[in-house]
Amino acid sequence: MIFVPNENNDPRVNLAIETYLLKEFPLDEPILLFYINEPSIIIGRNQNTIEEINVDYVEEHGIHVVRRLSGGGAVYHDYGNLNFSFIMPDDGNSFRDFAKLTKPIIQALHELGIDGAQLKGRNDLVINDMKFSGNAMYATSGRMFAHGTIMFDSDVNEVVNALKVRKDKIESKGIKSIRSRVTNIKPFLPKEKQGMTTKEFRQDILLKIFGVDSVDEVKTYELTDKDWVEINKISDEYYRNWDWNYGKSPEFDIERRHRFPIGSIEIRLNVSNGEIVEAKIFGDFFGLGEISDVEKALVGVKYEKNAINEAVKGIDVKKYFGNIEVEDLAELIY
Repeated sequence: MIFVPNENNDPRVNLAIETYLLKEFPLDEPILLFYINEPSIIIGRNQNTIEEINVDYVEEHGIHVVRRLSGGGAVYHDYGNLNFSFIMPDDGNSFRDFAKLTKPIIQALHELGIDGAQLKGRNDLVINDMKFSGNAMYATSGRMFAHGTIMFDSDVNEVVNALKVRKDKIESKGIKSIRSRVTNIKPFLPKEKQGMTTKEFRQDILLKIFGVDSVDEVKTYELTDKDWVEINKISDEYYRNWDWNYGKSPEFDIERRHRFPIGSIEIRLNVSNGEIVEAKIFGDFFGLGEISDVEKALVGVKYEKNAINEAVKGIDVKKYFGNIEVEDLAELIY
């Protein structure tokens, strides 16, 4: 494994570094990237940005809003939040295997004395049933990354203020509020480590993952000027681009939404003369491929049960959404 040091705090740059390492960098062995972002909301690939954030609060406080490549839900980042990314070849068996790809983080936390850290549910790391880490994945062209957050000393009130959390998501967790659901892990550290900063915590996690006693022993790659030219191009094309981060969300005639075990799926359709003329799909599911492929497959289909059933049969629903059945998607649409 190779570690890529990074002291940047701009999420529009940090996500571009991750994208560059995934898509452009020679990938002879797995890469570990850490980043600490200034206050920001990172939106899942298929989410409707406006409906995930408290727009007035975000604008008033200058919080960045940036869409990532991976699926899953929106997360709040600040200087008390450590983000990690494992970038690696896609072996065909690891996508959606969060137990496998969060194991190095959980083991490192255990070695730091946080014995209660564990994976629970679809993609959450928890202590005492309180979430401190959300995780997501993305795969393309034989490569993938698994990345996640670690709430070390984050401002939980800002998480609540900046994000909207849908009622059905809260109810599916069997809890009453987001405050009762999330926690920082700093209070769970041994007493002698309570004064640790986020950067010091990052260094300790790094040493545990590599199994060494000094940063000098970590195999490292320093980004070059040539790398940075490409990273800035990616940042401008995607993460500094309003159309990518927010996108246009026109009014739709039909809106249907359901929360499955694999996450929420929301279908929005414009129907004219009994035929679907426009389709948009949102959600916090983890899919492979472009969800626009599914949207295009629905355009031109008559909005009636049999026609929709036939159209959906031609879609690889497990690829695009995860472990749901063709019937589940057809029933949601109609």
